[in-house]
Amino acid sequence: MTDLAAAGDLETPAHLLRRFEIDVLGVDMDAATVEMSMSLAGMRNPFTGHPTVAPLGLLVDSANGMSNHYRHRGREWTVSSELAIELSPEGSVVAAADDAPPVVATARPLGPRDSGSSLSVCTLTCGGVVIGGGTVRSYFVTPDEVNMDEPEETLVRTERTTLAELMAVEPVPAPDGVWRLRQKVDPFLNNAVGIVNGGIACAGLELAASAAVNTGEDLMRTASVRVNFLRPFYASEKSRYEASPLRIGRGTAVADAQAIGDDGRPALVARITAYR
Repeated sequence: MTDLAAAGDLETPAHLLRRFEIDVLGVDMDAATVEMSMSLAGMRNPFTGHPTVAPLGLLVDSANGMSNHYRHRGREWTVSSELAIELSPEGSVVAAADDAPPVVATARPLGPRDSGSSLSVCTLTCGGVVIGGGTVRSYFVTPDEVNMDEPEETLVRTERTTLAELMAVEPVPAPDGVWRLRQKVDPFLNNAVGIVNGGIACAGLELAASAAVNTGEDLMRTASVRVNFLRPFYASEKSRYEASPLRIGRGTAVADAQAIGDDGRPALVARITAYR
């Protein structure tokens, strides 16, 4: 059994940070502050081919989740229960430009920890400019055991590797108006208890929802993402992300998305708002 008190954040293992080239810039365990960076340059939505901010879900979940984890007691481990991202009007354009510098997430605790949960907030900057922020609420559990063995990498990343390949996802035709993104089985994307990492799932939800509202010529830019984690998300032949628009107006659009697990039930739900 792994010593959880000394293991670091088990939700986002080090090998996942390496695949997505997320750098840990600074950590203060006593203050529970964390700074991480990640480049979005060149990443594309596999449905539309447009630049995407979907990977910010992984960056925010990683930085804020680690901040929450550092407030654990004894053999506790944190599990994300809510995640939110808010971007400035030009935030998505700045962060996802082909020549954009990495986005930096600086996370810290927000308020005292109660008996069972913790809340953290991060500031998102790109090239020294604040482009938004994010929050993650985590609750504490004490699992019997976790698997900290590092899986073998299933992907060789090159300059041509796509975001879809990094996330092991595949668009599915949507003749019924529901946008579907298949989540393939890839042990490298799992956390220490064998479920799909929460940040990966948040990114999948944003990709599907963004595609659902970008059916016209004028691009809708994601402004806010709000995710609730309902139950563990296990990847299988049936696991997928589904999204459908609630409203597509002249200047704004809203879509709902859900991650469907191997049991056919929603594991995560999200609402994404976008603006022209």
